[in-house]
Amino acid sequence: MSTSGSCKDTASKSNDDDVCDVKIKLQNIRIGVAVSICANCGKEGANNICNKCKQVKYCNAVCKKVHKKKHKKDCEEHVRLATKLHDEKLFKQPPSEFGDCPICFLRLPYLPSGRTYKTCCGKMMCNGCAHAPVYDNQGNEVAERSCPFCRTLHPHTKEESIERTKKRVEAEDPIAIRNLGCYYREGVRGYPQDMNKALEMFHRAAELGFAKAYSIIAYAYEHGEGVEADKKKAIHYYELAALRGDIFSRHNLGCMEIVVESNFDRALKHFMIAVRGGNGESLKQIRILYTNGHATIDDDTKALQLYQEYLGEIKSQQRDKAAETHETYRYH
Repeated sequence: MSTSGSCKDTASKSNDDDVCDVKIKLQNIRIGVAVSICANCGKEGANNICNKCKQVKYCNAVCKKVHKKKHKKDCEEHVRLATKLHDEKLFKQPPSEFGDCPICFLRLPYLPSGRTYKTCCGKMMCNGCAHAPVYDNQGNEVAERSCPFCRTLHPHTKEESIERTKKRVEAEDPIAIRNLGCYYREGVRGYPQDMNKALEMFHRAAELGFAKAYSIIAYAYEHGEGVEADKKKAIHYYELAALRGDIFSRHNLGCMEIVVESNFDRALKHFMIAVRGGNGESLKQIRILYTNGHATIDDDTKALQLYQEYLGEIKSQQRDKAAETHETYRYH
């Protein structure tokens, strides 16, 4: 005897039992219990996922094979929509990776030679500010060099510099963690050469928000440095870095679209974004695409305009002075 609304076992399967099964599944979904249903036979506990769309699950390979023709159209549509959404996100102009200098408030240059990281306070600043004279409260120039942001004296020894880096690492500073990864990768500053440890540091820095760390991981996979070469993984990590504003990765994605895929339209999109971010090499690549008939004169003109906009945002007399004084401080 069954009671209305209950789900008791009975000797034979009835329509009421089917209704109860559905109620249980819906109830599980409401309370957060994951229910994986086979797309072919409807059984629960499916864990064999479609390799292409990653949206449908099956009991086993047999059910997957049986359902293949029926699923093909939906699978292709899932892949198409996923690709479209991915590209819409990928080809948006991201914000500047480093933002503005905390001293002069101008956009930080793309070129690494145009900016300096301070281990005392963890600030990234332009070299115009980092190497400008520092004055005391009475307006007198301070003879001993100190950080223009926190006024901490510069480290006098390599050991003191390393200790400051360690403190920044303990404070979960992603740039310091990336730098520590570089020490392990190269085996310098008293650290053993250990690529596994280096990759651990790079992943940690990336997860804390430093896009450049993803770029280093991508480069390792692209060239097989310390890991087995893998172009797909390289592209994956370059994309993660590019989405977060890393211009070097954006330029490399453009190059890989040409070399690996021969897709000049996608390459042009990447190069345009990279040019707006300050990458002069991408500007040259767009000129090459135009010369070879893979870009228009309008594309070439637009690229020049975008690069001029970038230069207008980073140029200053103080940065020019630093670049004139030290060739290694060139910022564009």
